[in-house]
Amino acid sequence: MSDIVVDDFSEKQAARLNKLSKRLHREVGKAIADYQMIEEGDRIMCCLSGGKDSYAMLDILLNLQKRAPISFEIVAVNLDQKQPGFPEHILPAYLDNLGVAYHILEKDTYSIVKEKIPEGKTTCSLCSRLRRGTLYGFAQRIGATKIALGHHRDDIIETLFLNMFFAGKMKAMPPKLLSDDGANMVIRPLAYCREKDIAEYAKFKEFPIIPCNLCGSQENLKRGAVKDMLKQWDKHHPGRIESIFTAMQNTSPSQGVDREQFDFAGLTRDPDAPMRGDVAESDLPAFDFLDTSNSGHIDLDAAKARSDLLSQQRIDIVSSYKP
Repeated sequence: MSDIVVDDFSEKQAARLNKLSKRLHREVGKAIADYQMIEEGDRIMCCLSGGKDSYAMLDILLNLQKRAPISFEIVAVNLDQKQPGFPEHILPAYLDNLGVAYHILEKDTYSIVKEKIPEGKTTCSLCSRLRRGTLYGFAQRIGATKIALGHHRDDIIETLFLNMFFAGKMKAMPPKLLSDDGANMVIRPLAYCREKDIAEYAKFKEFPIIPCNLCGSQENLKRGAVKDMLKQWDKHHPGRIESIFTAMQNTSPSQGVDREQFDFAGLTRDPDAPMRGDVAESDLPAFDFLDTSNSGHIDLDAAKARSDLLSQQRIDIVSSYKP
């Protein structure tokens, strides 16, 4: 676990930080294991923006590196996009103090974005694409086998709803991604972590946060609206966000409507299949599925037992017609 300095903390604060640190380290460790994000001999390029998420990711990965049963290397990389007012001294000083290997890159993508995007419009999308291209190329240059990004669980869920609402796609951010050209592997170690936990952790750790709005771009209004929606759900419906993320890990293509994911046209019935005796609809009481307060009680075991008994009985044909 991360080394915690408690001199300036009350006993209660120290206990809270210790609990929070354990949770985040456990969630990162589980995500790494579940998706095999890091392997023996990997060189991880940890992308550091100066925001709370990337600071927390680097901090946790460095701690896990000390205790991991495998050997892997971490290299921190920051891309200075020449935004006005960007404090160039903060990240080098922080990384020097950590003693971690790092590279600071400079590329004036800010001017490109300002030239292409009209004043007052959101620049984040183009800025992100330009940054990604630069980082992908540099990862190959330094022989990085994985590129670690600081997206967390909230980012993943927000992206799902953004694509559903505005792009007509069931698409999010995968915890592990192979680039389109097959040359780079992207990992998101914070995939299981809540943003509010990361924010609290960053505050405790006093990371030297660099503002993300130095470019003067307006907030992405669509993402902001989705973020507010999820915050309200989290506040008024505890457990809903967790359930959504769990559902994203338990998809069933055969129960959906996407013909690309499941071959519905190729479904065939087996005329020789034995009768299973499943619960029939007639065994279930009529009720409104949306009215949970008046849904009645269904004893599925008893209903199936009745269905099994009926399936063993002879069916008498009392009437038939053949034209």
